[in-house]
Amino acid sequence: MRRRLSRIVHRTGWVCAGVMLSLSTSAAFFEEWKSGVNWTEPAVITPGDGTAPPSDAVVLFDGGDLEQWNGVKNWTFTEDYAVVGSNISSKEGFGDCQLHLEFATPAEVSGQGQGRGNSGVYLMGRYEVQILDSYENTTYFDGQCASLYKQHPPLVNACRKPGEWQTYDILFTAPRFHADGKLKTPAYVTVLQNGVLVQNHYELQGGTYYENPPSYEAHGLREPLALQFHGNPVRFRNIWIRDLLPVEEQKRDVVAADRGQ
Repeated sequence: MRRRLSRIVHRTGWVCAGVMLSLSTSAAFFEEWKSGVNWTEPAVITPGDGTAPPSDAVVLFDGGDLEQWNGVKNWTFTEDYAVVGSNISSKEGFGDCQLHLEFATPAEVSGQGQGRGNSGVYLMGRYEVQILDSYENTTYFDGQCASLYKQHPPLVNACRKPGEWQTYDILFTAPRFHADGKLKTPAYVTVLQNGVLVQNHYELQGGTYYENPPSYEAHGLREPLALQFHGNPVRFRNIWIRDLLPVEEQKRDVVAADRGQ
């Protein structure tokens, strides 16, 4: 038995060595494949620690005031967060983007269903990622927290308890339209709630509406971000966004703006 094992090990060792020799010899006859694409060198940025913004982000709110927003009234502010008091929209427009924001529904539970901790973040002012207290709170699934309102429920309910801070990290690809206003490519949304994937590159069917089915209406490459006031004192903090619009489209967007289009 020992002799047999010895012969197997001996032979296996020679086989492995032979394979390695064959591979190394063959590699000498092949050149490395390269794509040949003349890529632009990626910009160097400084990542933020934890949920802090990276160096290339636009900070929309980090406590104190909402100078980057229009329509601000009846909001209350502390050094670190603000409590919603009206619908607001960002002064700057955004399209393809990475958005981070933190929110907390009221610690004191009041109401039920859609009347409990209700707010929302509207990408381009049209495509809502729902904010709601969905911790042990039943409502229609495509209207619960982290749903794409009236279009797609979250993959899981990842809500924290009422009053606890929660995070949204949203990746958004804006829709594109032909010159005649017809849809060219739809919008796509990926959402992580509290670090958990809850929307996975979902194809939006159009704007998210309360009273109408989803549909697309032509709009620009960049539109304001909006936060909703739904009568509940939802808190917000640490809102930042990164512009991901491709360079070639940024150039076209600048030319169109110069022409007043």
